[in-house]
Amino acid sequence: MTPPILRHLSDLRAKHATWIRAGESVAVVPTMGALHAGHLSLVEAACADCDRVIVTIFVNPRQFNNAADLASYPRTEHDDAKKLVGFGVDVIYVPDGGQIYPEGYATNISVTGLTDVLEGEFRFGHFDGVATVVAKLFLQTGAHRAYFGQKDFQQLMVVKRMARDLDIPIEVIGCPTVRETSGLAMSSRNLRLSAEGLERAAKLYPIMQQVAARLAGGESFAPLADEARIKLQAAGFNDIEYFDLRCEEHLQLLDRPTRPARLLVAAWMDGIRLIDNIAVDVLGN
Repeated sequence: MTPPILRHLSDLRAKHATWIRAGESVAVVPTMGALHAGHLSLVEAACADCDRVIVTIFVNPRQFNNAADLASYPRTEHDDAKKLVGFGVDVIYVPDGGQIYPEGYATNISVTGLTDVLEGEFRFGHFDGVATVVAKLFLQTGAHRAYFGQKDFQQLMVVKRMARDLDIPIEVIGCPTVRETSGLAMSSRNLRLSAEGLERAAKLYPIMQQVAARLAGGESFAPLADEARIKLQAAGFNDIEYFDLRCEEHLQLLDRPTRPARLLVAAWMDGIRLIDNIAVDVLGN
């Protein structure tokens, strides 16, 4: 049976109140729709952990820097609802813009420091939009736990910091990146790649793995990054915005993984911007 779709905050809160009176735990999986196996893995984790699960679908205009990108973002609500059948989702919350940003809305949430690099450098204001809408969704759903994918690692860190700093009583849980059989990280943007583009984009992951293995073997990052950029360009990536090694906690640049670290990449293929990241073994472990 397809989970019920609620579009108004008052209806969601009425449903939530019955769950809380019954002493049930509530999870939320925030999405922008166009659900794929990565999203569904978050739903599965939420359903395993909590009594009640809300999946939200809202294409947030405040986190897009490009109007054309916003206009072309896939909107597949009907198909998304069908994909959630059988998971035990209790509610799909699909608010319109007025439920999230009512007339006269004037508040913006900004998380400094973590947002100054990587995605923040290339997508000005993006994380303000993310932090603001996620804070709204946390408060509107009243969830005890929220589930996010590690593919958007910087976003996960920003959301955790925002919830902590604002004392929102919710546990933010990061779940492993789900990949295509080719190794390409699953993303709604993959739908916009050509068949050839998908094949070429799949070369990103093994290149990252090779760099991570050599870093774990003691090599320094700078020459490895230069080699990787050449390989990515040869694979058909025509604009590599960043290929960085950074510490997991504060996103500071590293030359060697002397502490928990991530290799993070953003690159363009077929006019589509793709991101990915993987953990790197700490030297000496």
